[in-house]
Amino acid sequence: MATLRLTLLLLAILAATCAAQKPAPAPTPSPVNLTGILSKAGQFNTFIRLLTTTQVADQVNSQVNHSSEGMTVFAPTDNAFQNLKPGAINSLTTQEQVQLVLYHVLPKYFSIDSFETASNPVRTQATGNDGKAFDLTVTYLGVNRVNVSTGLVTTQVNSALSDKFPLAVYQVDKVLLPNELFGPKPPKSSPSSPPPEQTKTDGDKPAKTPTLAAADKAKSGAYGVRSMGLGFVATVVGLVSVVISF
Repeated sequence: MATLRLTLLLLAILAATCAAQKPAPAPTPSPVNLTGILSKAGQFNTFIRLLTTTQVADQVNSQVNHSSEGMTVFAPTDNAFQNLKPGAINSLTTQEQVQLVLYHVLPKYFSIDSFETASNPVRTQATGNDGKAFDLTVTYLGVNRVNVSTGLVTTQVNSALSDKFPLAVYQVDKVLLPNELFGPKPPKSSPSSPPPEQTKTDGDKPAKTPTLAAADKAKSGAYGVRSMGLGFVATVVGLVSVVISF
């Protein structure tokens, strides 16, 4: 009996020891939420609204949480949008607003230092839409100093709101305006005007063909003149005959 109790005690001690040595499961990383990062940072309300209305936020959250490449977002501040010309965003179609927001998203994770090895032009999530480039030029200026240019706008990449893989979010103080949407538009071709009508001179006018009524009128007139001539001759002959008879 004592032996049984001792055996059970040893088994309990062994089980407790094994449980203590078993490593705890690693915590599951929380899914990345782009608008959550921006909301926490503040001063990005306009960009959050555009991300939401165009549904680009949902697209980024879905892709970045299942991507081996990660993603990078350039987030313009509210002041950046206020510095645009009035109506610049509202004048865009729904599709163009989607392209504008996607233009601020790179389909790859970049730390600040890794921009040094980035190959220009850098593709964006808008690249390829409508057969247009929608790319960026990134210039590495030194430690923690990077400029990004669209051809119309150049701005510095400022503090990182998130720099952990798979998503990097950087503040920019200007809205990145793609040349495809805000560049000079080609002049519209004017419709070709018809050739001017040629003015005909009197010599060019074709001779008028007399109508049947006009021909009949002329004919009857000629007969009338002939009749008058014959009557006049008959009268003269009659007078001469009277004179001779006397």
